[in-house]
Amino acid sequence: MNNPSSRLEPVGPTAVHPAVARWVSHSPYSSPGEHAHLLRAVPIAPDALGQVARNVIAHYRAEAAVMPAERATDVDSRWLATILDLDQSRHGTALTEPREVCERVGGCCRDHALLTVGVLREHGIPARTRVGFVGYFTPGFHHDHVVVEHWADGRWVRWDPELTAGDPAFPFDPLDLPRGTGDVAEDLALPFVPAATAWLALRAGLADADLFGVDPGLPFRGDWFVHDYVLFELAHRQGDELLLWDTWGAMSTDDTLEGADLTLVDEIATLLVRADQGDQEAEDGLTARYAADDRLHPGPRVRTLSPTGSSTWTDLTQPNA
Repeated sequence: MNNPSSRLEPVGPTAVHPAVARWVSHSPYSSPGEHAHLLRAVPIAPDALGQVARNVIAHYRAEAAVMPAERATDVDSRWLATILDLDQSRHGTALTEPREVCERVGGCCRDHALLTVGVLREHGIPARTRVGFVGYFTPGFHHDHVVVEHWADGRWVRWDPELTAGDPAFPFDPLDLPRGTGDVAEDLALPFVPAATAWLALRAGLADADLFGVDPGLPFRGDWFVHDYVLFELAHRQGDELLLWDTWGAMSTDDTLEGADLTLVDEIATLLVRADQGDQEAEDGLTARYAADDRLHPGPRVRTLSPTGSSTWTDLTQPNA
């Protein structure tokens, strides 16, 4: 088992390639606002950091049975500063101090990952969120999921802050998830499958679209779902760590791909897979296309289809900006 935490250290702006150094800076989403001191007090070793993320945030579905109904809207908090505002209004203590599950902020994998990268960035460590699917929660099904990558020892270390190191239920190291080779057929067997890989596999007839989504018992799955998650993967890779129920631009409508520009998403997915293999030209291409194409990036507002049942237009102006 590797020990990526032993190589975690702050990175100066000239010590690594600019494509890595950019991930030291907070995005509007990961900025802690007035709570930076809380993040600086959190340990950065992945196992300990994951414990803190799970201590602050309870999963709105997995732990729904013990979450008070009035906390349902927590899932739409969006900004890390807002999540920390909620936490401190209820506790006012260090993030490492134990919280009862029913007193935690309601959220999901995206929020666990956002808090994790927020802590790492605050400590000067390049970190980013990754959007895709995992096959390790339900055999035979790929649940949508967000994990973390941090830069250590000259590579991106991918890990899941929702898992605990050494858990015998998982035949892999959750703090150093294996990365792909760029071969879509082979990479489908990875514990974490990036959304772009899943999409290209579906397009090649290598996977069943019905086995990718939120849950096998829910209707939120299928080709349209994977299509939209490629756009989420792109947005998060550009530092827009949007909620997983935001919609904009090239997203599908009415849970179908009717009228969707499949070639556009094919091209973006191909660039994402190439970028994961260290292709800087592909990385630069993603950044340029994201900035230039209004279908790929959110505008000043997005449509938010909250799991609470509400459907609203959300202003993306950062609080206190």
